[in-house]
Amino acid sequence: MAKKGLKFKSYKYNFDKNERKLVLSFCNQAVKEMSSDSRFAQELSIFNSIIDKLEAPGEEVQLTKKEATRLTFQLKENTKQLKERLDKSSFIKKWFYKSIYNQYQNLLDNHFED
Repeated sequence: MAKKGLKFKSYKYNFDKNERKLVLSFCNQAVKEMSSDSRFAQELSIFNSIIDKLEAPGEEVQLTKKEATRLTFQLKENTKQLKERLDKSSFIKKWFYKSIYNQYQNLLDNHFED
């Protein structure tokens, strides 16, 4: 009986300069928002680890499964919130939110979709 090959997911990411900057600012904002609440200690350590890896020299970023999962979840939630704001906003705010929404959506599509 032949065994099916196991597929392992790689958590190595090659972000371009703008994507790296976007993920870094996203993680910094998440840390800033969660730092006042002790219930988020584990998430804080995850995001601080991601920040350290993004700030390290080199093109490739190696994340752990936990880091990649948490970052993907937060990015998806943020994108969903932005879409809701985009749908309810006036013209000027729509223009602003559309740019951010597109950046997050492209990041998810290019790197974090299963």
